Amino acid sequence: MDDFGEEVKEVLQTGGPAEAAAKIQTYLDEQNNIPVNIGITGESGSGKSTFVNAFRGLADGDEGAAPTGVVETTSEVTPYPHPHHQNVVLWDLPGIGTPKFPADKYLELVEFERFDFFIIISATRFRENDVKLAEEIQRMGKKFYFVRSKIDHDLRDEERRQRSAFNTEKTLNKIRENCIQGVKSQQVFLVSCVDLHLYDFSLLEETLRKELPAHQRHALLLALPNVSLGIISQKKKALQSKVKWYALLSAGIAAVLVPGLSIAVDLSILVKVIKQYQVTFGLDISSLENLARSTGVPLNDLKAVMTSPFAGNEINKDLIIKLLSSSMVAVALAAAEEGSRFIPLFGIPAAIGFSFVSTYSALNSFLTMMAEDAQNVFTKALGLDTPV
Repeated sequence: MDDFGEEVKEVLQTGGPAEAAAKIQTYLDEQNNIPVNIGITGESGSGKSTFVNAFRGLADGDEGAAPTGVVETTSEVTPYPHPHHQNVVLWDLPGIGTPKFPADKYLELVEFERFDFFIIISATRFRENDVKLAEEIQRMGKKFYFVRSKIDHDLRDEERRQRSAFNTEKTLNKIRENCIQGVKSQQVFLVSCVDLHLYDFSLLEETLRKELPAHQRHALLLALPNVSLGIISQKKKALQSKVKWYALLSAGIAAVLVPGLSIAVDLSILVKVIKQYQVTFGLDISSLENLARSTGVPLNDLKAVMTSPFAGNEINKDLIIKLLSSSMVAVALAAAEEGSRFIPLFGIPAAIGFSFVSTYSALNSFLTMMAEDAQNVFTKALGLDTPV
């Protein structure tokens, strides 16, 4: 059992189920609201705003997207919270080296302290200002990551120029070598915001997750775009780690002797958590519409590969009741929970046990369904035959 589990056990023994449930609720609220602030910077015209949008699952021009253009469009430090995980905020910073934000005062003017780490973006070689900024960030004890944007443009131009002699890997290696000159061999991530699943975006995601402090890894992971089957699997694992706490929360409430309260709250917990699963896996309608636009795969084709009962349905208590009713085991558990609470001596422990088992089983089952939907949608969007 982990440290928090030991704390819950102690509270359960000394303060009872209600106090334990309150502690679990506070813990879950804190875990779901851990702030992650990412500074996106670079010279003007490097594609910072497009990167901010792509990271948040939006296309340029979508509602809530950062404005983009052929000239510098960011004149102020502007926060862009993730649409579904608003504790994760990407800050679109003005281009370094502009008259209003000169290189020598840049970090001071953008209020350096508020950011957990920086992503420095360039559409060409990293310039002197980029390198100076990286050195200053490092001197102040924070991390930075170089991202070379618009790789799709470079490959297209190079293929046009070389024709039959064109080789994708050789071109990518040439771009990478050209980028790292003058940046002290720092790793450079090659990214196309049009096709995030290609090139180095998956590696960037993995690097960010590994290097963030432990308490922020979970928060960032849930907000990351689905660019590989691996990230979907990691999200499922992270969400699964919280199932026991939601089940214990349900069990704690089940100990309160108010008829009907536990089942009503259990349903509220299930609806809330399943909605979180939906947006985390990008299965809500707005995310699916954005994916359809960006990949050219019709929305109905994406929906067609979703096999769970949640596909195309609003997640509410009525739907959850319908799904639970289709399982005789779940119905029996729920009925036994409500009935057993009023049996002297045996009632309260039985109610706690039944509530825990039913909530735990339902959430695990629904999580597996939605993870499979996410894999199927991702596979369909990329034009693959089967998940790999």
